Amino acid sequence: MKQIVITTENNQITAAVLEDNRLVEVLDDTERESRHSGGIFKGKIVNVVPGIQAAFVDIGLNKNAFLYVADVIQAVYEEEKKVLHSNLPSIESLLKEGQEVIVQIMRESVGDKGARVTTNLSLPGRFVVLLLGNNHHLGVSRKIVNEKDRQRLYEWGEKDKPQDTGMIIRTLAENVSEKELSEDLEKLIQLKEEIRQNIEGKKGKGLLYSSNDPFSRLLREVIDDDVDEIIIDDGDLADRLRKRLQEINSAVSNRVWTDLRGKLFERYDLMNQIRYAVLPKVELKNGGYLVIERTEALTSIDVNSGKYIGEKSLQGTMLVLNLEAATEVSRQIKLRNLSGIIIVDFVDLENKEDWEKVLAQLETCFKQDKVKCRVMGLTKLGLVELTRKKEGQTLEARYTTKCGQCGGKGWSLKSN
Repeated sequence: MKQIVITTENNQITAAVLEDNRLVEVLDDTERESRHSGGIFKGKIVNVVPGIQAAFVDIGLNKNAFLYVADVIQAVYEEEKKVLHSNLPSIESLLKEGQEVIVQIMRESVGDKGARVTTNLSLPGRFVVLLLGNNHHLGVSRKIVNEKDRQRLYEWGEKDKPQDTGMIIRTLAENVSEKELSEDLEKLIQLKEEIRQNIEGKKGKGLLYSSNDPFSRLLREVIDDDVDEIIIDDGDLADRLRKRLQEINSAVSNRVWTDLRGKLFERYDLMNQIRYAVLPKVELKNGGYLVIERTEALTSIDVNSGKYIGEKSLQGTMLVLNLEAATEVSRQIKLRNLSGIIIVDFVDLENKEDWEKVLAQLETCFKQDKVKCRVMGLTKLGLVELTRKKEGQTLEARYTTKCGQCGGKGWSLKSN
């Protein structure tokens, strides 16, 4: 059972996504000032650095953004996948200090590093993504495997795609009617025109467009026909959501309920689940456990057998433990919004076939994540390497603060 619980306590929207009463994702307004992924900005080149083939751009945030040469020239795609350029021009032949540019944030700032930006702008809708300035490309998501539907979607795209933009048809478009696809596309075309007007009217650096409020993200990325119910503690917000869902002909519009009894997150035990989701140790049902530790360079996840002793052979026991751990690892990565390089130290397995089962389990679970995840495979040291695209702040960053005594290390110096 998939539920979405939305509260407007403290004058901010917070949405929790649950599957079988377990928390899998939290979207909220606490990042409004810092969450800029996907935002489009007008900026000015402040420094061009040939040594790293990049430029630094002042876009009005605390730190200058980083613009690599490959993100200045027009992107090339195969289906929905961006292809890396083999021969790149020099950065100084493309950009000059003081030049104004329109850029979009690909990856938000981390620590002392500024955001990474691109001049290849894109606008994501529910069913399609518009690629501004790339008027040739038309792609269909590789996750749509039905050849008949792929052909139908491609033919619709050839007919309706604007001449001045590229377009990618998303996975959610599978089996969706042409009427719904066209309505989604029309909204993006209108949005493109609004952004064009903002660019012309904008004097100086700053934000031109952002769609990262939880309400928009819910409609674009989370709510689908698999949602069984949506519970909201605000009648006006519930009415707005029903109306938007009716506009896209979603059956979910009849599954939106209003609950005005207050303390919605407490009654659904969500605050406790969030508290557990920022702790390093995660218990598994079979008696094993995970230990999750983040550093600036990567995140490590250690799988431990704990109290689990299995029933038959040692290898059979370890395989069962690792398969359950793989499912929980994928849930924790999505829930905590972990990104970048992630290293998982599973309990060692002797058979290649068993390792393939564990990796396949990770692949299957990651298909449920809207953020791009990749299973890179097994390293020579027997560790599983994963990557996940950065989208916003981690759950830990949003719901915790560093301890004033230990500086966030979890350790204090012994007194003499």
